[in-house]
Amino acid sequence: MRIRMRAAALAAAALGATAVGATALRAELAVSANDGHTLLNDAGIQVAAPPPAADSVTVLDLSANPPRVVGEVAAPASVVGPPQSVALAPDESFALVTSATRIDPGDPAKIIPDDRVSVIDLRATPPKVAATLQAGKGAAGVSINRQGTLALVANRMEGTVSVFTIAKGTLTPAGKIDLGNDKAGPSHVVFTRDGREAYLTRDNDSKISVLAVDGSTVTYTKRDLTAGMRPYGIEITPSGDVAVVANVGTSSGDQDTVSVIDLRARPPRVVNTVTVGATPEGVRISPDGRFVAVIAENGSNLAKTSPFYGEKGWLRIFALSGVELTKVAEAPIGRWCQGAVWTRDGRSVLVQCMIDRRVERFGFDGTALAPAEPVALGAGGAGFRTAEP
Repeated sequence: MRIRMRAAALAAAALGATAVGATALRAELAVSANDGHTLLNDAGIQVAAPPPAADSVTVLDLSANPPRVVGEVAAPASVVGPPQSVALAPDESFALVTSATRIDPGDPAKIIPDDRVSVIDLRATPPKVAATLQAGKGAAGVSINRQGTLALVANRMEGTVSVFTIAKGTLTPAGKIDLGNDKAGPSHVVFTRDGREAYLTRDNDSKISVLAVDGSTVTYTKRDLTAGMRPYGIEITPSGDVAVVANVGTSSGDQDTVSVIDLRARPPRVVNTVTVGATPEGVRISPDGRFVAVIAENGSNLAKTSPFYGEKGWLRIFALSGVELTKVAEAPIGRWCQGAVWTRDGRSVLVQCMIDRRVERFGFDGTALAPAEPVALGAGGAGFRTAEP
């Protein structure tokens, strides 16, 4: 199938409600976690030169065209880990933002592991940090169940998953799950639609672990699935039938993959793997479950001195039919781009870019992508999420 990019005029039609009409609609929130303490230059990933930009959280209302910045609040964030380092409550009342790294308070030339989880009150005007909790070292991917009663955080640098109960917007620590391997690199964790299981990617030992959930009790079943090299981001379709896993590989120039897990099978298993490009950092399923947005770094996450350096990344859209993935559209994007989100109507895709400090926007009509005016961020876009459909 020929891959097409249309003129920007398509974007204006496809990017949802007009600015006038949007005011009559309820908010459609997206939350961007922005890392100000990390940069990428010709020498590779470095500590930002002092004084670094503040880490921050930007709240966007996607029901407006262009998206309206509802507010921005200072809060710790990190580009380390999958871009699902943000999770929104089902009712959009609050968001959780994790921080895997921070500048060493004793040595501003070093970056060290962080463990903070910020609770962002999205109903406040402007949004504000309501609480700060501790998870584990390298707190990265975070998810909230559809019931809004439980949250899980993957702790990349200690081989654990933190459990939090939720009641009336208040998080309470409820223990940790120890994987028995502190080098496992747990990266992201998602709940199944019924909330009875969760799936955890482990990028250091290339496993996907199945967790059992019984109320507030979460246990490691000792069942692991095998997808590709270094599974990282993971998403589950709105129907709950399949999961899609991005395997980021080793950033060594190879073409990397996305795998499909059949959750209807008993027991669930990986049934399909397709090549999507180098280092698929971000992955996001459309609200209707028909399409998968994949952000391929394409070497843009590497120093310019690397033989595998690329000047741009790629946003690639795959149609999802059953367990089959077929590429239908692609568009060039900026450098070291991270998360992607869809608008509720599935007619727009937004991509968050770390180097360019902006959110890039694209209209999508089912077969083609069309770029639109980006939205500026105060620091590098590192984590991006909307509420689950």
